[in-house]
Amino acid sequence: MTAAPAPHRLRYAYNTNGLTSHRLDDALALLADCGYDGVALTLDVAHHDPFAPELGRRTAALADRLRDLGLGCVVETGARFLLDPRRKHQPTLITPDPDGRRTRVDFLRTCVDVAADLGSEAVSFWAGVPGAGQDRDEAWRRLADGVREVVEHARTRGVVCAVEPEPGMLVEDCDDWMRLALDVPRITLALDTGHCIVSGRWTPEAAVREFAPLLGAVAVEDMPRGVHEHRAPGEGDMDLPAVLAALRAVEHPGLVSFELSRDSHRADTLVPGALATIKEMEDGVEVRV
Repeated sequence: MTAAPAPHRLRYAYNTNGLTSHRLDDALALLADCGYDGVALTLDVAHHDPFAPELGRRTAALADRLRDLGLGCVVETGARFLLDPRRKHQPTLITPDPDGRRTRVDFLRTCVDVAADLGSEAVSFWAGVPGAGQDRDEAWRRLADGVREVVEHARTRGVVCAVEPEPGMLVEDCDDWMRLALDVPRITLALDTGHCIVSGRWTPEAAVREFAPLLGAVAVEDMPRGVHEHRAPGEGDMDLPAVLAALRAVEHPGLVSFELSRDSHRADTLVPGALATIKEMEDGVEVRV
C-alpha cells in the first residue's frame, strides 16, 4: 500500500524591518537559529543599503551567507526614508514630479537586480498614496507606466514582481490589484492578509484561495479590524488559523512572512515567539481542499 503524502507545510520568514536594532548578519543568524525558512529583506539604511558603496560585492557576500544559513529570501522595498530623509515613503510611482517617479523606478530596478543576484523568490512593492487633489486617472496612468518598466526589467533578470495592495494607497485592495494586473499582466500579488480586514471586500482566507496561482509574496501578521497596525500573531482580530488552513489547502510554496516593523525593540522575544505561535496554530488547523 502506498503511503499517503505528507501534508503540505508552510515556510516562514521574518521581515528585517522588524530587526533594525540588529546588524543584518546577526539578524539572519537569529532567524536561522530560531527555525525560520527565510528572510523578507527590506533594503534600507540599516540593512543592505542599495546606495552604499560596492553593492555588487556586498550582495554576493549576502547570497553566500543566506545559502550557508539555509535561508530563502524575498526582497521588500518599503523603506520609510531611504529615498527622501524628510518625507516618509516618498517619492512614489504616482508622484506628480517626473524626477521623483524616475527616482522610485530606478530604485525598484536596483531592487530587482539585488533580488536576481540573491536568487530571491520575488521583489515586492506598492503604488503610493495619492496626494490631496491629485487626479486619480492620471495617477493610475503613471502607476501603470512605472510598474510596466519595472516588470520589463525584472523579466530580463528572471525576477518575479509582486505588487502589494496597501490601505490608503492607489492600489488599496485585491480588486485594485486585479485592475492593475489587466494593465500589466506580468505582475503577481503580494498579499498581506492583515490588510484584508482593514480595507476591501475580500476576507483573508478567501483572498488566499481566489488568488492562489497569482501569489508572489504573502505576509500573515495580525491586525485589529479596520486599523492598519501590524501586530504579532494572536494580538489582533484576524482569524489566523483560517488563513493558514487556506494557505495549506492551496499548497502555497513560497515564504510566508511576518512584517512587524514597530517591534524591533522586542525582536529577541518576538522572533522566536511569533514562529512558535504560528506553528502551533498551523498544527491545529484542519485543511480542506
